[in-house]
Amino acid sequence: MPEQIAKKELPACPVETTLTLIGDKWKVLILRDLLPGTKRFGELKKSIGSVSQKVLTAQLRDMEKNALVNRKVYPEVPPRVEYSLTELGQSLKPILDAMWNWGEEYKARNI
Repeated sequence: MPEQIAKKELPACPVETTLTLIGDKWKVLILRDLLPGTKRFGELKKSIGSVSQKVLTAQLRDMEKNALVNRKVYPEVPPRVEYSLTELGQSLKPILDAMWNWGEEYKARNI
């Protein structure tokens, strides 16, 4: 559990807790795109697609607050900002792998 979130704020159900942290479409796609490694904001925006800059910024800030994403700012002009997953963020890989496998099986059924 991220230290930034007080226990009393989290749901009692572990599934609901997980959904609270990553239950947004954009957060799951951010996780997917950061699993292979560090990306700059523009790279993330391009790889995710139709997300607006405002929404992507808000999602990244929330994920950073919840200790899932690291944000590193380089003191350059223009500033360079890179995002990567924390160890806690990386620990979500089996969940995303399971979602990938389930999606593949669902698509194979031609429903």
